[in-house]
Amino acid sequence: MRLAMFSDNFHPELGGIQDSILASARELGERGHRIMLFAPAAAPQDYARANLPVAEVELGGNVTIQRVPSLPVPSSSQQSRLVMPTGRCRRALAQFRPDMVHSHTFLGLGLEALWAARQLDVPLVGTNHWAIGAFDFHAPLGRATVRRYSLRAVARYYQCCDWVTAPSHSSVEEMMANGLARPCSVISNPIDTGRFRPVNTATKQALKARFGLGMHTIVYAGRLAREKSIDVLIHAFAAVCTDRTDATLVLAGHGSARDALRALADRLDLGSRVRFTGTLSHEALAELLAATELFAIASTSETQSMVLLQAMACGLPVVGARCGGLIEHIPPTTGLLAEPGRPDDFREKLGWLLGNQSAREIMGAAARQFSAAFSIAKIADAWEDVYRRLMRDAVLEARRPNAGP
Repeated sequence: MRLAMFSDNFHPELGGIQDSILASARELGERGHRIMLFAPAAAPQDYARANLPVAEVELGGNVTIQRVPSLPVPSSSQQSRLVMPTGRCRRALAQFRPDMVHSHTFLGLGLEALWAARQLDVPLVGTNHWAIGAFDFHAPLGRATVRRYSLRAVARYYQCCDWVTAPSHSSVEEMMANGLARPCSVISNPIDTGRFRPVNTATKQALKARFGLGMHTIVYAGRLAREKSIDVLIHAFAAVCTDRTDATLVLAGHGSARDALRALADRLDLGSRVRFTGTLSHEALAELLAATELFAIASTSETQSMVLLQAMACGLPVVGARCGGLIEHIPPTTGLLAEPGRPDDFREKLGWLLGNQSAREIMGAAARQFSAAFSIAKIADAWEDVYRRLMRDAVLEARRPNAGP
């Protein structure tokens, strides 16, 4: 199968969307599918923010990456780019002749994907990775109005697709509540369950020594952004420290909120007990997760959270906000849910887990088992099923007596 993918969010930008597309494209390419992936051209500083060399990511011989001229736009990752839909993809598409178009965006390259599917008369799959309503705080005035119209605009875009997916039921239901009436399914973002896995006690202690961590370490990884509500975790952690003088909070990643979060930790007199590691490679992140006791995420903008699943794959119990996609990806056997924006509730949950090793072990084992359903191979199977179903439907439609020329 020849598959054209489009995304405004791509390497080297930090984020779960980017990691999901990379993993899926690489796996599908290894299965023999030909993929042309259209993504924004990045600037050297975008690679520098992620501690990466200025080089194209390698996805195998069956995957070709087409970089499209783009403009920098303000974002919490400080790496975001926007493509203006000017038809620059058309020559490459005409030569590639895809059987299917898959859009991972509703912005500039999403419009290019929509044009491509219509002009080439091939099926269009649309995946919504964004809980767009959670970003209404960026609107200076009329947040409720901005939220309402942005949700409707997203639903209108995906109404143009032949099949729509999202990583969580809550995301699909949100689109349907705002007018989406197309065939839908929930397909998770994939995680590398071979790389992200538990380690034995000796290895864990060695990793703790290497990272300089104590016996009660909480970790968060991802963008350091306002919508991630990391300030809630820092306030909760400050309260935890009144009972546990050996506790450590590690924040891995980069983003526009880093300086404000560092200043908050200093104001709360937490000093080195809050550690900022910067952005880590997947290898280093897997080691950091394996060296800690539990994962915490207070975000209110998640459709799923790949790093949550990566932590669970490492055998960590989790504490997350009772919001959006986190609710369905933190079952009671694997962790605890706290009320969004409530440091006192997060403090209670975090403190209880830090003080209960047997509960951590039981929940960690359940988390590892739960995460197995999100392996790269299983998610690629789900994509192949959707693609083949649409291809079969397209062939049947073309054979109808009244079908067009």
